[in-house]
Amino acid sequence: MPKRRRKQVLVSANEAPGKDAPGWWKSAVIYQVYPRSFADSNGDGLGDIGGVRARLGHLRDLGVDAIWMSPWYPSPMADAGYDVADFRDIDPVFGTLAEAEALIEEAHAAGIRMIVDIVPNHVSSEHPWFQAALASPDAPERDYFWFRPAHGDHMAGGDNMAGGENMPTNWTGEFGGTTWTQVPDGDWYLHLFTPQQPDLNWEHPVVRAEFESILRFWFDRGVDGIRIDSAALLFKDPALPEVTDGEPHPFHDLDAVHDVYRSWRRVADEYPDRALIGEVWMPDVERFTNYLRPDELHAAFNFDFLGCAWDPALMRACIDRTLEAHAAVGAPPTWVLSNHDVTRHVTRYGRADTTFSFDNNLDRTPVDLELGTRRARAAALLSLSLPGSAYVYQGEELGLWENEHIPEDRIQDPMYARRGHTRDGCRVPLPWSDDEPPFAFTEGGPWLAEPSLAEPSLAEPWLPQPREWKDRTVQAQTGDPNSMLELYRRAIRLRRAEPGLHTPEMSWLDHGPDVLAYTRGPDFACVLNLSGTAVPLPDHVSPLLLSGPLEDGGLLPPDTAAWLRLRQPRSTQRE
Repeated sequence: MPKRRRKQVLVSANEAPGKDAPGWWKSAVIYQVYPRSFADSNGDGLGDIGGVRARLGHLRDLGVDAIWMSPWYPSPMADAGYDVADFRDIDPVFGTLAEAEALIEEAHAAGIRMIVDIVPNHVSSEHPWFQAALASPDAPERDYFWFRPAHGDHMAGGDNMAGGENMPTNWTGEFGGTTWTQVPDGDWYLHLFTPQQPDLNWEHPVVRAEFESILRFWFDRGVDGIRIDSAALLFKDPALPEVTDGEPHPFHDLDAVHDVYRSWRRVADEYPDRALIGEVWMPDVERFTNYLRPDELHAAFNFDFLGCAWDPALMRACIDRTLEAHAAVGAPPTWVLSNHDVTRHVTRYGRADTTFSFDNNLDRTPVDLELGTRRARAAALLSLSLPGSAYVYQGEELGLWENEHIPEDRIQDPMYARRGHTRDGCRVPLPWSDDEPPFAFTEGGPWLAEPSLAEPSLAEPWLPQPREWKDRTVQAQTGDPNSMLELYRRAIRLRRAEPGLHTPEMSWLDHGPDVLAYTRGPDFACVLNLSGTAVPLPDHVSPLLLSGPLEDGGLLPPDTAAWLRLRQPRSTQRE
């Protein structure tokens, strides 16, 4: 198939107007679209590409530089599309490949780049490769996966089919539970997630060549970047050792993974201004930044920042650690508050424990939504003013909180059955307008243009929306100067216009141990008050933007942030 490279002349929202933006990912505001929950254009209760196209104006008005689309490929949806059956097509529930190409064109016309999600660790159990591997133990495709005989006596069928004692290892999966499933001929296959997501064998050259071809397929269609799911999991120790404290993990962050991303970087470099962005959950900073060396990925998600407590010392340490680690490899930092896998930060910041991990926030502990919203507003100004790129998860700009009251029979996340934790609460469909669910998420289909046809009943959204979101719709917040939506719009607009926010440097101001204050450029400052009392602001000409009103005397209240125009450069310190 001939390559279909498209000339792109786009201006980043964070670059001076009128200039092209090479290396756009270094300072971009990137908006994550979870397609089944963004907007539904055909009335079936599931978001789709038509909904994204219809609501593209919202993202243009928000001012984002790029859209990251969560998986939209053909899939049986065992894990919400992260079980991919075909990386070169679109699932009918979302639309068609032609519609995806139209969205890419329309986004580019609006000055917005497009990032697609690639899932290299595994495929769907309905993928043609895996179906061929199941058909015969002698199929060459079996070598594309991790098939192994039973531990001990190899017996086809019988007790081995249900007995965990004969599994090749006792590894625990990423969603909890076991990681091996036995097939009728007696062999077992590895799946770090669900049984419907068999892991690929990245030692095999056919697997490597296939994914390089997939990258070119989407780059040829004008895609600007690739987000890489579970980027550190691709390789497994072939000796299949058990997980042992103090020993190298047998399937996390093996060194061989870097050869793959060097080859992917060579592919990306064949195209102008394309980016590879990794999902790398890695507590070791040095191991994390290995993925960002000059010949590997362009950027990776900063989960250290996402999981950080609402605490001044910890947050400052996290920022310093991030900046120093990225500077060491010449890569841009990223700042992330929420995504499709984690508890929404309005909810996290309203709890006594403000951190995130998959081992906490599972018991519906009390939430102060007013406090969480106030902190989320301040966090928006923090994340949007730090050096590097910022990610906005859909609904974050509306101040949505986690829906922790989804009936059990409506939960679809496979993690719930295996780990007792559901991610569905952050995946609830967006509210666009009206005072009642579905809040115009489901708009209906093209039949509404036919006056002779009666309007059919529309399907209920795939997850229930809280009725309390009536004040969180795009319509309700548009034009309200105190709304979260208008705060994000103003902040992103200022981020584009403010010269100091185009520099890679920042310097801390000494404003007390419980206040984060720093400068960008000669006369821009951000001040975030994490203390329990109101504090004075540094000497300044005027506030540029406030996350909440000042108290009498111009004091900055607790859990509030300010962007300031400084009167003159302040003495700075870096610790």
